[in-house]
Amino acid sequence: MIKILPVEDIRKADQFTIENEPIASIDLMERASEACVEWMLPYLKQESNIRIVCGLGNNGGDGLAIARLLAAKDYKVDVIILSFSTQQSEDFRINLERLKDVKCEIHSVKNSAHFPSINAEDIVIDAIFGSGLSKPVKGFIGECIHRINDSKAVTISIDIPSGLFADQNSTDENGYIIKADYTLSFEFPKYAFFIPENNEFVGDWHVLPIGLLTEFTDKLDPKNLMLTASSSYNFLKSRRKFSHKGTYGHGLLISGSTGKFGAAVLAAKAALRTGIGLLTAHVPTKGNDILQTAVPEAMLSLDRFENYFSEIPELNTYNAIGVGPGLGMEEQSQNALKYLIQNVGQPIVFDADALNILAENKTWLGFLNPNCILTPHPKEFERLAGKADNDFDRLEMLKDFAVKHQVYMILKGAHTAIADPLGNCYFNSTGNPGMATGGSGDVLTGMLLSLMAQGYTALEASILGVFLHGLAGDLAAKKKGYEALIAGDIVDYIGKAFKKFY
Repeated sequence: MIKILPVEDIRKADQFTIENEPIASIDLMERASEACVEWMLPYLKQESNIRIVCGLGNNGGDGLAIARLLAAKDYKVDVIILSFSTQQSEDFRINLERLKDVKCEIHSVKNSAHFPSINAEDIVIDAIFGSGLSKPVKGFIGECIHRINDSKAVTISIDIPSGLFADQNSTDENGYIIKADYTLSFEFPKYAFFIPENNEFVGDWHVLPIGLLTEFTDKLDPKNLMLTASSSYNFLKSRRKFSHKGTYGHGLLISGSTGKFGAAVLAAKAALRTGIGLLTAHVPTKGNDILQTAVPEAMLSLDRFENYFSEIPELNTYNAIGVGPGLGMEEQSQNALKYLIQNVGQPIVFDADALNILAENKTWLGFLNPNCILTPHPKEFERLAGKADNDFDRLEMLKDFAVKHQVYMILKGAHTAIADPLGNCYFNSTGNPGMATGGSGDVLTGMLLSLMAQGYTALEASILGVFLHGLAGDLAAKKKGYEALIAGDIVDYIGKAFKKFY
């Protein structure tokens, strides 16, 4: 997994490298600037007009070094220095002096009226402020940022978009923030990159290695991490030659109601495609023909009611339970869910209407066993935990909820977040906007149920299920496109996701 370190720890990692490699600070800056230029070169045209906007600190020093490296390759580069102070960092001064060795126009700007015009065809490199920013950007610098955003030029931010806080909410401060198309971060992603409301500022972000020594960061145990293919793959259990269907568990899926049996079909198919040995779907009697036809591999347990869930079948034979997709909110359904919560020791995955029922009966949360997984989307989570002022606060509420109730929370969306009972948060690195479609969550529920039934722990199932779910969506999107992607496509690509994993 990739560690998401707070800015203070990233600074310490820089300093540790400077002292122990050893390497001079200016040379580490050069290494970072070279990494940025290497990333940019495939996308730049020789005739591109590159405008590099620099502050006076080390982020500005990065910008000056990038300007020199690009100018040395005969790119047309203009440097705009925002001279808001008489103080400059030492590395900034060194790189400003070095810039005299190449052909490059330098503009020193002390007020927004003298800020050069930027055209939509230009490329702007934002090197005004880095991740050490501690207060919102207003006044002269804010007006310059506003001009850059208004220009509609392609903008590349170095380290972090200027004006954005790395480790706390930024949008409530009324400061100006660069709206980058691309953000190039060094060695580690910033926590701010995973906050939905920051997407318009961060754009498409990339982490560039710059050779920081790992002896320091290896000892750190941050609460926030990003899932990768290798870290998720490590949880995958190999299949034994002499295994049989009983080896891979028996899951119970409680789902479906009149008009919503499609959710049961999607979840059941997903569970089977994720490797479960046996699956029983408990559905209202009206779902019999639908499920037997659409998912012949699943066994059925039929409820006494035609249209909705009202009773719990005998549970002794099941290793895990999934409940919620297409369930409905009938009173009998709520009573049956209460009985399930209070009398079952197996791990349970809660989704959709099961979450909505919990939200209306919050005292039941105290009866959830420690192996439960809850999979809300943002609105469902709001019903469970209350309204957040912003997306940053919502993530903190998610972690607090998982710790308080000792459950595993999966907040669905871009970079789906998994919070565990210890307060750790894992952000997914797979998935795409095409998955914002009805039924996608039902597919995830089926996958999680399958993994839990096979003996994966709640954390292992959450990490593996979320990563594979997003990967299947990514593979489907490559063939179908975002707009045409439907939940059934995700199911169809689960097998290909496993193969990609291998």
